[in-house]
Amino acid sequence: MDVCVLMKAVPASTEVSMDPVTHTIVRDGGDAVWNPFDTAALELALRLKDGCGATVTVLSMGIPATAALLRDAVARGADRCLLLSDRAFAGSDTLATSYALTLGLRALGGFDLVLCGKMAVDGDTAQIGPEVAEALGVPCVSAVGSLSVGAGRATCTAVSDGVRRTVRVPLPCVLTVEKAAADLRMPSVEGVLAAEGRPVPVMGAAEAGADPARCGLDGSPTQVASCTVPETSSSCVVVEGAPAEAAARLCDLLAHVLEGAAS
Repeated sequence: MDVCVLMKAVPASTEVSMDPVTHTIVRDGGDAVWNPFDTAALELALRLKDGCGATVTVLSMGIPATAALLRDAVARGADRCLLLSDRAFAGSDTLATSYALTLGLRALGGFDLVLCGKMAVDGDTAQIGPEVAEALGVPCVSAVGSLSVGAGRATCTAVSDGVRRTVRVPLPCVLTVEKAAADLRMPSVEGVLAAEGRPVPVMGAAEAGADPARCGLDGSPTQVASCTVPETSSSCVVVEGAPAEAAARLCDLLAHVLEGAAS
């Protein structure tokens, strides 16, 4: 069985820089980690490898520095990887990203199962998995918490509208995974040595056969008109006195805050 995991590099810091012209997140790769929802998807794929000998491929779209993270995925047990990297992909919204990832999947060959995180922590759209499934013409199940595969189908638990249910879906399919579904294993010494210095295949837009009109900012119908970094401030007021007096003072302070928020 062939399993492909779609993974995204996200900023390790909570302080995110925005490009004032394109209104997109600045990704310099200096401090990036795997999206935690995607690491759960990778662990579920590796468990399938342990259980039934599945071949696990990791596919990512990003800047060249993402290659280091792909080596880390190989060190943890992935069999192969592919990086989609080209300036033509820069500024992609979810539709343009899904288009590029679909081209990457097709370039790698057919898959029985495609896994990805339910959403990315820097965007929170939860659109990539369903959009890739639509492009591939296969079913999709979102918010998967557990997974087993057999007899040509995937059986998983998924949460929809607060209700947990068991879903059985035929292969091939796309599943998006909850962050709490699994904790990614640590790499082994053998895995680290095998991945060290390993060349990471990189595919550009032309090699993938991409239509330039569907890539990057040109292929992104979602445009951010403006963006701002929230300003935060804090202050502290110490309420002293007897319990009754302190409680009355606290009520006055809360009323003042609520009046300010309402205005």
